[in-house]
Amino acid sequence: MIGANIEKIKEQIGQNVQLVAVSKTKPVELLQEAYNAGQRVFGENKVQEMVAKHEELPKDIEWHLIGHLQSNKVKYIATFVSLIHAVDSLKLLETINKEALKNNRVIDCLLQIYIADEDTKFGLDETELNALLESETYKQMHNIRIVGLMGMATNTEDENKIRSEFRKLKSLYNKLANGNKQFAILSMGMSSDYKIAVEEGSTMVRVGSLIFGNR
Repeated sequence: MIGANIEKIKEQIGQNVQLVAVSKTKPVELLQEAYNAGQRVFGENKVQEMVAKHEELPKDIEWHLIGHLQSNKVKYIATFVSLIHAVDSLKLLETINKEALKNNRVIDCLLQIYIADEDTKFGLDETELNALLESETYKQMHNIRIVGLMGMATNTEDENKIRSEFRKLKSLYNKLANGNKQFAILSMGMSSDYKIAVEEGSTMVRVGSLIFGNR
């Protein structure tokens, strides 16, 4: 079933959009099943869980940390994480840079942008984003690479609202990607809204329940 689910989603999103299989809370056996079906990119939102699964599963998996990341947890994933999705402060970026340097790595990161009408979501607004990118502190960081933006739409049935939030994020992404070859990822869209996200220009979707079933 898992393999069929992955295939179906990949057909829907097309070749130019990357699928992150959101595997948080799922047992290793289910991740292995997805791996056997050809899936190589997995997203976890808890550091401890990601570390444990990384130790058990094949080493060619790309691990994405998609949840809110606390600075004091960065050191546990700095040796192997492929992409950190939810960077929402300069302080966190400094910590990632420091831990990447210790491990002689450059860690790819996405800046999380606040686009939803919900207090529970994290993220930078456009002013904070520009201030971060223009800061001297950021310019001195050589062990992180900002490769794009990430955002989560409001959890609502209103498709027009979701679409307009994704459109706003895409517009911001276009401004920053203009002339910047590093900027290649726009991570937006989850199980409930990934089709709209792809229509609005997403290059990466994070899908869990449609692959693994509901928790």
